[in-house]
This record gives sequence, C-alpha cells and structure tokens, in this order.
Amino acid sequence: MLVFACATAQAADGIEITKAAIEASEDGYRLDTAYAFDLNHGLKDAIQHGVQLHFTTEIELTRPRWWWRDEKAVSERRTIRISYDVLTRQYYVHVVGSQQLGGFQQSFQTLDEAMFLIRRPNRWLIAPRGALKRGEVYNVSLRMFMDREYLQKPLQVNAFNDSDWRLASNKKSFTYRAE
Repeated sequence: MLVFACATAQAADGIEITKAAIEASEDGYRLDTAYAFDLNHGLKDAIQHGVQLHFTTEIELTRPRWWWRDEKAVSERRTIRISYDVLTRQYYVHVVGSQQLGGFQQSFQTLDEAMFLIRRPNRWLIAPRGALKRGEVYNVSLRMFMDREYLQKPLQVNAFNDSDWRLASNKKSFTYRAE
C-alpha cells in the first residue's frame, strides 16, 4: 500500500506521457498524444485568481547517419494556454501560435473539462507531407512541461524557486518509420 501511495504522489508532481504516436495523413505527419497529470492546489488556486498557465509540447525527429551527425528532420513546439474568466465563470483553452491552425480557443464550464483538452490534445500536424523520407527510421524525442516563461515577471521569480510550479514530463523517446 505504501508503494502505491508513493507512486501516486510521484505522478501528481509530474506529467506522464501515456500515449505517443506519429500518424501519416494526407496533409502530413500528425502527433497523437495523451498525458496524465493533475494540477496541485497552488496551480488551481492561481488559475482561479486570473493567472494563465501555459503547457508546451516539444517534439524532435532526427534521422541517424553513420558518417555524420544525425539529420534533424523536424523540430516543433506548441503551447496551450489555460485561463479562467471570473466574470463569465468559464475556463478558456487557447492553442498559442499553432502554425497549421493559426491558433484556436475553446471555452469550458469546469476546470476538469478544460484540462481534458490539455491532457488529450487534438492530433497536431508536426510536419507537412514529404518532410520525412519514406521508409527511413527516425528517432523521436517528446516532452511536455508547464512553461514558466509565459508567466508575468513577478510570478516568474517565485515560480522558479517554488517546486509547486515545476510540472514537466521526462523526455520520451521512440522510433518511427516514415510512411
């Protein structure tokens, strides 16, 4: 029972990548991911008081070469912002700077509904068709973290010193054969 309690406490402190796959589609290569994490009390309280939280996903695909450095085929990042509007009592999730969609925003009644979109984001177009060489194997590196760089400057100082504001996944690595 103690081991289970420690594992649960560990999961609450970080982001776990529960699903990561790349899918070929007509318009390019899409990342299909799912994350498992909860916001601690301090982060929930911050959202309730108008602080916007940003979650950034970074992905990199490299093709190994024996004669030279690995070729970097794809290096992308996407940030999702969650905020709360006290007047409307709604949570807003906004995809920041998505080059394929130009960004979009969606509103939710509860924090759990808003967090569902962050934990299970839409398939993200990471590369256009033809960006990867068909049949080649690529090493994929993926991670997600709460991006403290987007916080207001006074909050950044506290966030860098407070472990409650450190929410990140370990880097997940896997291989993908381009289709």
